[in-house]
Amino acid sequence: MMMNARRAPGGFGPSGRFFGPGELRLAVLALIAEQPGHGYQVMSRLADRFNGTYEPSAGSIYPTLQLLEDEGLVRVEQADGRKVHHVTDEGRRAVEEQADEIERLWGRAASRGEWGMFREPEAAEIVGPALRMVKAAVKTLAHSHGDPRVIERIQEIFVEGRRRIEELDPRRGR
Repeated sequence: MMMNARRAPGGFGPSGRFFGPGELRLAVLALIAEQPGHGYQVMSRLADRFNGTYEPSAGSIYPTLQLLEDEGLVRVEQADGRKVHHVTDEGRRAVEEQADEIERLWGRAASRGEWGMFREPEAAEIVGPALRMVKAAVKTLAHSHGDPRVIERIQEIFVEGRRRIEELDPRRGR
């Protein structure tokens, strides 16, 4: 998704950029304060926070880890041939001082994980028809005066439709 429009830091604009200045650094520090880890683990945990809607790159995570180490907020220990990052006392104080900002970051992560996919241009191609289908179901239900057979049939249609759509997911073959 490439667009020329930009948006304010920390929002959900066309650029797809999620973190404002300093926010990725803070998110990585917060994750290390929760649990030490090497670079790939930090990347995976950050992606998990976004339920897969944000995939951090090595090109953003490893320089951030180095910056945190240079600032004295994390220290590195070798374990099984990997650099494992641990929060320092100074890093823990920084996390505590910025707890409200970290909470806002995780709130945005949860929001993006749940709804961020609907902001993608490709989603517009399917959201409209999906909403019209829901509207038709609700209208039909209203006209049936809550008939349990109609409710059951609408549920069956939705479940079958979801199953058929999930079969299209290329990740299912993994």
